[in-house]
Order: sequence, then structure tokens, then C-alpha cells
Amino acid sequence: MQNLTIKMIILVLSLGLAACSSSNKTDIEKVPDKSAQALFTDARTALDSGLYQRAIQILSAIDSRFPFGPISHQVQLDLIYAYYKSGNSAQGIALSDRFLRLNPDHVNLDYVYYMRALINISTEENLFQEIAGIDRSDRDPTAAREAFKDFKTILTDLPQSKYAADARKRMISIKSRLAKYELSVARFYMKRDAWASAANRGKYIVEYFSPSLEVEQALEIMIECYDKLGLMDLQTNAKQVLVANYPNNKFITR
Repeated sequence: MQNLTIKMIILVLSLGLAACSSSNKTDIEKVPDKSAQALFTDARTALDSGLYQRAIQILSAIDSRFPFGPISHQVQLDLIYAYYKSGNSAQGIALSDRFLRLNPDHVNLDYVYYMRALINISTEENLFQEIAGIDRSDRDPTAAREAFKDFKTILTDLPQSKYAADARKRMISIKSRLAKYELSVARFYMKRDAWASAANRGKYIVEYFSPSLEVEQALEIMIECYDKLGLMDLQTNAKQVLVANYPNNKFITR
């Protein structure tokens, strides 16, 4: 019964999104015939009031009617933000991609990378799973990887950005998310006695997701798998790393 209810809710949401997409042109036509600046003022008022759908409607109208105006870039930046706040991830990412492609030297590139990363992070959130308290570390991490790449771009190419400090913090959190996914895959292999594949997943976590809380578990997996494979030298090396970093771990006393 619960599964049926969830499916019905998802179906309703999907139909709602389809309706919004098909009515986008009509929504733009409903926007009053004003100057670009007057409409932009209206859009900013809507944004400040949290009326994100209304802001999207107005900003989309400006973008359509005045594509080469002096405020066209700012309109697109605000539209990206409005898409993010309204939960319209697909449109937000599409517009971010377009902006980066057409304006590779724009002064606000860091903002677009940052917003695209936030939008990808938002797609990671699942209301139904959070309500049910279900651990879904095994879900597809593609969006998290894309967000990590954009945050890394800010730190590498735009280190003076005001978003750099927050990007660094968020990268640490994403590392943990990606490491948890790798752990779930490693445990999947272990259940099927695919010890070499599981050990390689553990090694991958240690090499690419340090520091993160999942590194300790990755080392445990490596130690167990190397023992099953009879690779005692590799097991010893993994234990040495575990001792140096996690001296109270249960594997050390074995």
C-alpha cells in the first residue's frame, strides 16, 4: 500500500513537471509588455519575495524578448538562481552549461560553476528516502561527481573566488558521499566472493578520498580481502597504514 502511494505521488509530480514545460511559452506571453529594465525590476522583486516561479516567468520573458540587451547576462545568472531555488534542476543545469559555453571569459564564471554544483547537489536529495530514513549510499553518484568537479574548478582555476572557501568545505562532504558509494560496491563484491574487485575498491577510496571517515572502513576491507586472496605482503602494508592512522581499530589486535 505504501509503495502504491509513493508511485502515485511520483506520477503526479511527473505530470506536473510536464505541464509546466508545455506551458512555458504561454507563461512568457502572459508577462506584460514592458521595457527590459522594468521587467528586470519586477523579476528582482519576485526573487526577493521568494516567488521563484514568477521570477522564472519574467526572467524567461526578458531572455526571450531581449537576448542581446545590456542586462542579458545578469538575467541569465538570476534565472539560474531561480531554477535552483524552485527545484528545477534540469533547466538550471542546461542554462548553466549554455552560459559557460557562450561566455568562457565572463567575470562571474565562478558563480555559475558554484550554482551548477549546488544544483547537482540538490538532485542528490530524495524526500521519500529522507522521510523513511533509508540509507541509499548505493544510489548513482553521478550528480555528486559533477558537483565535485565544479567545486574543484573553482579552487584550481578561480582560487580568489569568494566561493572558494565554501567549495572546499563542500568537497570534503562530497568525498564522503562518493567514498560511501565505493564502500557499498566493495561490500557487494565481498558478498559474491569477488575479493580482488572489493580490495581494489578499498584501495581506490584510500587513494582518492582521503581524508574522509570512510578510509578506515576501506582499509578494513582491503585487509580482509588480501587475507582471502593470500596476499600477505599487501595485507601487512594495509595494516601498517591502519595502525598509523587508526591505532584503536579492531583489526590491529588480530
